Amino acid sequence: MSRVTLLRTPIAQVSSPEQKRLQRSWYWYDWAAASYVVVTAAVLFAPYLTSIANKVACPGQPSDAACENNLDVLGIGIAPGSLVPYVLTVSTVISAVVLVFIGAIVDRSMHPLRYLAGFTYVGATAAAAMVLVGGTNWQLGVILAIIANLGLGAALIVYSAIMIRITPPDDRDYVSARGWAYGYLGGGSLLAATLILLVAHDAFGLDKAGAVRAAFLVAGIWWALFAIIPLRGLRTLAQMDRPVPRDRMGGFRQLRTTFASLQHYPQTKRFLLAYLFYNDGMQTVIASASLYGSKQLKFSDSELVITILLVQFIAFFGALAFARMAAKHGAQRMIYSSLFLWTAVVCLACALPEKNLGLWLLLAAGIGLVLGGSQSLSRSLYSGLIPAGRESEFFSLYQAMERGTSWLGTLVFGLVFQWFRDYRFSIVALVIFFGVGAVLLRGVRVREGIIEAGNTPPKVV
Repeated sequence: MSRVTLLRTPIAQVSSPEQKRLQRSWYWYDWAAASYVVVTAAVLFAPYLTSIANKVACPGQPSDAACENNLDVLGIGIAPGSLVPYVLTVSTVISAVVLVFIGAIVDRSMHPLRYLAGFTYVGATAAAAMVLVGGTNWQLGVILAIIANLGLGAALIVYSAIMIRITPPDDRDYVSARGWAYGYLGGGSLLAATLILLVAHDAFGLDKAGAVRAAFLVAGIWWALFAIIPLRGLRTLAQMDRPVPRDRMGGFRQLRTTFASLQHYPQTKRFLLAYLFYNDGMQTVIASASLYGSKQLKFSDSELVITILLVQFIAFFGALAFARMAAKHGAQRMIYSSLFLWTAVVCLACALPEKNLGLWLLLAAGIGLVLGGSQSLSRSLYSGLIPAGRESEFFSLYQAMERGTSWLGTLVFGLVFQWFRDYRFSIVALVIFFGVGAVLLRGVRVREGIIEAGNTPPKVV
């Protein structure tokens, strides 16, 4: 008889008043970090750094002309339009190793909030320092982007692990969705202010490039300042009482141990594999949308900001709507359904004509609808599949494939452009990630996986 059949019917587990108070503080970290994720990583950084790379590779050429020369990067010829996807790929390869170590360290720490603060301010400082990237200095932009992405990824490991400690299983879909909703609202609010800056940059005494750099600075400061709310509000969080033995912390031994332990949790491993594919597709679409819109479809920075602003506010409601539907139909089923919608979005994006803002905004609305639900429900579903006491360690594996740090998708996107010099081929190539992810996700037995991890499943999975 299987372990599943021996389990009694689970009872509802809901948050206490104290847990709800901690959750209200926790939500604000998404609001804080969304400034960098949305304004810098999703909207402005890719077109800005690509323009600098184009100037270096094709000096004197008009900014809207296609650059056929390669950029010399450590002796390797790289198409300027592929630079940003490759930067994201490199930062994720680094993350795949570094974040696993960080997760294990945090799991044995008696003061996890100190790590959250440290990683936050490293990332926010690098994000704000992007104000210094100008002229032909694309190298500084690359270095700062890698540091900011690592800081964000490490901070989100701690942040996601805290959710497990302050939220019972039956409330995790809702709490995770609400956190994402705060992020969409916070990122959208700053993005609206950024739109004013870009449109009226002359009134602020700035040229167009100066306005973009100023937006980088404000995004970093926003991240640092609003992070104070969760850092103060979570101070009463009980200290971790399940430290990891010290001999497990040694270098590559920890990396090997973490991956080896997945063999004991086959459903967790299957979900991570599915998530690797479909999340790479989602994150590459998000990270490359501004590049595709500006270079392929010829939209202005202001039009791109309006587009992402629309995505953010629709995603706010999409996250909450998907959470409600997951309560009735289960998170796995809702994620699976969203992947078909993502596939349709990618195919439609490939067929869009240039400078058709109406169709572009309609497509953005579709992205916003499925973006919120697929991201928030993935996090809450995974939270039940990891063993107690190793939350940060296992979320480090999850985080290495999380926001804006996908590597398979960005690598494919960059390579396809390198070969064809056409972003339409790059965007349609992402269909494979949603297809493979959907097939793998369908094979995950979620309730069995939650029990394998020693956790109590919610009423509906």
